[in-house]
Amino acid sequence: MAYSYSPLVLLLLLLLPFSLLSAAVATVTGHENTAPREKLTHLHFFFHGRFASPNATAVLVAVPPGTNATFNTFGAVIVLDDMLKDGPEASSKLIGRAQGLTAQASLEGTYLLMVVNFVFTAGEYNGSSLAILGRFVPDVSGTERSIVGGTGKFRMARGYTVGNVYIWTASYFVLELDAYIVHY
Repeated sequence: MAYSYSPLVLLLLLLLPFSLLSAAVATVTGHENTAPREKLTHLHFFFHGRFASPNATAVLVAVPPGTNATFNTFGAVIVLDDMLKDGPEASSKLIGRAQGLTAQASLEGTYLLMVVNFVFTAGEYNGSSLAILGRFVPDVSGTERSIVGGTGKFRMARGYTVGNVYIWTASYFVLELDAYIVHY
């Protein structure tokens, strides 16, 4: 018994190897979309904050009803627009802002939940930002926080920061920060 094929089926069978070959060539020559390579960036800078007016950069905005209005009160919420500088001195160059919220999240001491964006306004990373989330303990050095995202040159960022207390007084503080950032 003889088989009969339509001319269209025969044409498709003849063209199939050519379409597979062209797909393989496109993949080998890099014409297909590929993700850029990840890189690791280490930044070292200083986080300057001021609690005291008239130039406060960290302000207590909410405390639970019937409690003292201090940032040590469980449930207290602080809004911040602190400075990121290239050195620990007040005269150091401003490289960005730390903008976000902290909340006193422990009944047993000063343990703050920190949700903040590091927004870079100068230098190589001007216009880029890092999203930071984690626990902050003011009197403990080596506190780590997660980098959970970023924008600009830090798009799709992840990593961590390590903070060491450089100065801590009743009216201002300076933290030395190292950020280890994996990004594209």
